[in-house]
Amino acid sequence: MTGPTAGGSAAPSEKPYVRRLCWPYLSAQALHYLLFALRAQQFRSRRPMLGDAHRPVFGVPGRSVALTVDDGPHPEWTPRMLELLDRHRVRATFFLIGARVREHPDLARRIREAGHAIGNHSMSHPQPFAALPPARLRAEIADAQGWIGDAVGAAPRLFRAPGGNWSPAVLRAGADLGLAPVDWTVNPSDWRSPGVARITRRLSRSRPGHVLLCHDGGGDRSQTVEALETVLPRLLDRGLRFVVPGADR
Repeated sequence: MTGPTAGGSAAPSEKPYVRRLCWPYLSAQALHYLLFALRAQQFRSRRPMLGDAHRPVFGVPGRSVALTVDDGPHPEWTPRMLELLDRHRVRATFFLIGARVREHPDLARRIREAGHAIGNHSMSHPQPFAALPPARLRAEIADAQGWIGDAVGAAPRLFRAPGGNWSPAVLRAGADLGLAPVDWTVNPSDWRSPGVARITRRLSRSRPGHVLLCHDGGGDRSQTVEALETVLPRLLDRGLRFVVPGADR
């Protein structure tokens, strides 16, 4: 997904696609598969990609990890997630869908009041996001920004594209609104409800620098909550601390 830098070659320790994203020449489907490969490379790497003007955040610095929670707020699973995080004193980043904030503004405020970071996850979560017409794409981000900001009293500073579907237009639209793009490194596919054991096993493999993807919306998230009951103390016992991805950008 990246290529050689201008006037030279990619560093030997990095795969060529990591150095510069070749967005303009790729279809939405090709981007999907190349981003999948990049996340797999980042999972193995000990040099997390912290993002820049052209690339999303795929990692965090130091002996830290970031827990991110997508697709809420949800009237059943968001409160349970908040209670779990409070018990373990873990700070997470919730990427909220604007339409769900419109339905449950009190839950969005509760997330904020509990000390968690809040990000923009579009207004209605359309997919493939990068294939939307430019005007629709910008409206999805801007409308969510407005609803979330009104609900919690502060505009989000982070953005995650639905499905992690990035493109130059997506990055520009977010940047125009002052948003830092955040992706992930560890994906347990909890949205598929693959079983508590599988979610637990995948998340427990997290290392310093990883960004963990979980969900509190879009379906029954009981498996996610149960898995995190095991995973959070396990990661804390390994000396990892939980931070907000992209907070220093």
